[in-house]
Amino acid sequence: MTWGFLWIMLALKIPLAGLIYIVWWAIKQEPEQPTSSDDDGGVKRQRPHPPKPFPRHPRRGPHGDPAPLPPSRVRTTRARARTLGH
Repeated sequence: MTWGFLWIMLALKIPLAGLIYIVWWAIKQEPEQPTSSDDDGGVKRQRPHPPKPFPRHPRRGPHGDPAPLPPSRVRTTRARARTLGH
């Protein structure tokens, strides 16, 4: 037997047993009796805030600023080997 096998067979049974207990408890639970009162129990809704007005500064195109231009290309130089002549 290895430690991994013992871990799977023993230690991981605890959450499984807990899950089975919670399901059993939920099945045996009695439904709540509704309380009788004049209030309907709902949430009172307030009027939503009016939408914010559009900004007054001018816009730049339909979706904002245009994309930036790509950087200019830079020519690389090729390294030359030194000669070992005296």
